[in-house]
Amino acid sequence: MSEWLLQTWDELVSRGSGPLFFRLILQPLVAATFAIFAGRKDAREGRPAFSWAVLQERDRAKRRLLVLDAWKGVGTIFLIGWLLDVIYQLIVFSSIRPGQALMVAIALAIVPYLLSRGLTNRIVTRWYAKGPTHE
Repeated sequence: MSEWLLQTWDELVSRGSGPLFFRLILQPLVAATFAIFAGRKDAREGRPAFSWAVLQERDRAKRRLLVLDAWKGVGTIFLIGWLLDVIYQLIVFSSIRPGQALMVAIALAIVPYLLSRGLTNRIVTRWYAKGPTHE
């Protein structure tokens, strides 16, 4: 088991160089860009930060709607990231490791999206709370 974990770790870390390296920069930027638009919309509509709203929501139906809304924003980016990692694996390893592709897609799409959406919501909410300043 520990040998498998070491191999997986080495293979994940090795993605920092080699073919398709640029996706490690581009994909989180694209996810963050989509999240900024969604976070601004959340703030304008008076909604709380997305991750916080999902964690606080007790009604399963409402929580499901929140998650589906997020999936609309990040789903395509996630799937592209997963597919690019599968292509990377075929080039480098000549085999597919779906679990690794899933981890990479989550790290490159879901995490930046959630962080950026919540942060943008907080910033825009505070910006609007101050109101316009005229000197």
